[in-house]
Amino acid sequence: MITIRRSADRGRASHGWLDSHHTFSFADYHDPAHMGFGPLRVINEDRVAPGAGFPRHAHRDMEILSYVLEGTLEHKDSLGTGSIIRPGDVQRMSAGTGIEHSEFNSSKDEPVHFLQVWILPERTGLAPGYEQKTFTLDEAKGLVLVASGGGRNGALTLHQDVDVYAGRLAEGETVTHGLRPRRLGWVQVAFGTLTLNGLTLSAGDGAAVVSETELTLRAGADAEMLLFNMTP
Repeated sequence: MITIRRSADRGRASHGWLDSHHTFSFADYHDPAHMGFGPLRVINEDRVAPGAGFPRHAHRDMEILSYVLEGTLEHKDSLGTGSIIRPGDVQRMSAGTGIEHSEFNSSKDEPVHFLQVWILPERTGLAPGYEQKTFTLDEAKGLVLVASGGGRNGALTLHQDVDVYAGRLAEGETVTHGLRPRRLGWVQVAFGTLTLNGLTLSAGDGAAVVSETELTLRAGADAEMLLFNMTP
């Protein structure tokens, strides 16, 4: 069964410097029917104005991924980490027992457009941690594992049984992905259009997958997406 979460139905927060769309309940947006999916708790699509951003704030007991689509995002945290995240980079921050960080658009001229994903950890009280890697999607011609429980095959290490894939497909290209019994799937479209097992998805759309053993993604127009293969 595949249930589509349309882009236009998401929550939205517009603060001038920030335009954010919430797939699941977040901050002032609350919808009891959309509190998360499996261990997925947040998928926010954020656009931040030049030079603006989120001042230093705290998190705990959450696995947080940042995936930049356009522009550059500057990160600083209480672990002493400072980095610039660009398209092709994926950042993982384990909040654990507590971490403080800030995120700012590092450009004074161009907006930054990124996805922020929160995943519930397998247990609370973990040590805080940070990791960032660059992945080349265009050469892969399909799906690239960018984060996983245990960090296998060079992926970022998540403290949860979730595999996160990123992918780009040119118009007409197809990729398939298998799901073991009792696994959940989620597809989030960042750009373009594609079909998921024959169902059409556009930029900003998400799809919850239950009791499917194979996913077939075909690009109707050049597309970029994230795919989550998860424990229930």
